[in-house]
Amino acid sequence: MYSTSPADAPLVREPLHAPVAHLIRGGVVEGIHYGSVVVLGADGDVEFQLGDIEAAFYPRSALKPVQAVAMVRAGLPLDGDLLSLAAASHSGEERHLAGTRRILVLAGLAEDDLRNVTDMPYDPAVRDNWVRAGRLPSRLAQNCSGKHAAMLCTAKLNGWSLDDYLDPAHPLQQTIAESVEDLSGQRVARVTVDGCGAPLFAVSLHGLARAFARVASAAPGTPEARVADAMREHAEMASGAGRDVAALMRAVPGLLAKDGFEGVQVAALPDGRAVAVKIADGANRARIPVAAAALARAGVDPELLTEFAGEPLLGGGEPVGCVRPVRALDPAPLTACA
Repeated sequence: MYSTSPADAPLVREPLHAPVAHLIRGGVVEGIHYGSVVVLGADGDVEFQLGDIEAAFYPRSALKPVQAVAMVRAGLPLDGDLLSLAAASHSGEERHLAGTRRILVLAGLAEDDLRNVTDMPYDPAVRDNWVRAGRLPSRLAQNCSGKHAAMLCTAKLNGWSLDDYLDPAHPLQQTIAESVEDLSGQRVARVTVDGCGAPLFAVSLHGLARAFARVASAAPGTPEARVADAMREHAEMASGAGRDVAALMRAVPGLLAKDGFEGVQVAALPDGRAVAVKIADGANRARIPVAAAALARAGVDPELLTEFAGEPLLGGGEPVGCVRPVRALDPAPLTACA
């Protein structure tokens, strides 16, 4: 089903995105979101595609579970909630901060050893409470702090240097790059710096879906399965209370899902079916409705997905429309749209 050696890197080009969702107001198409969608069957074959699934792109935080797999392969001893946090884009809740501290303590390190950027909590309500309490931006509150703590822990356990753990040439980042290529089935096209300061690897949307399929369907006890199980069992640790990606994992039995900035969503089932979505303009409002339609295409019961059809478009405080996936993706929309 999957090759044992990575294929060539995807081409770096302007993606040939296609319309993936319409903004409907009062029965009129008011706006169009472009993007790309891929649906893989359990055998790894492409069952549906829209837009450009082969151009190089940056998965952003949707790549974190793959990064976590690489760290477990390198000896990271985490499981359960802390392993889920290692793959997280967390909301900055107190449990996330406490979990990050626990990972650092395990490695005999402290918050000052982190090299991610300082920030406020990601969740708006948590951030508002943070500001009201007079708290300042911190590395611990930044949504990638769990990943960075896990990176430091992995480096410490392997005897690798700590100060430069974010250098793409560092043994840790080389190890992560190898796992990205192994699981995606293709060479990395480009390396840049993600928002948090960590190296970010460009693959294709197809490659991202393939990587997630392999993680979600891995044999019990493997590093891939350990990460998948941790995220499924501790979905809020990988995101936060009220986050749509956690709700999606709770709603669909066995689903592994991860979001990323700039309109990226990927999800996979234990039998290897997988979907990946990139919204070209990075609009978050189109990400989940398009992903839900793709999951329905993959065979997930639409009844499990109705709450992910998207927020209604309001006019005068009343629903007057919605963001609806295009008919090519979703012939029978999950909800009606004015």
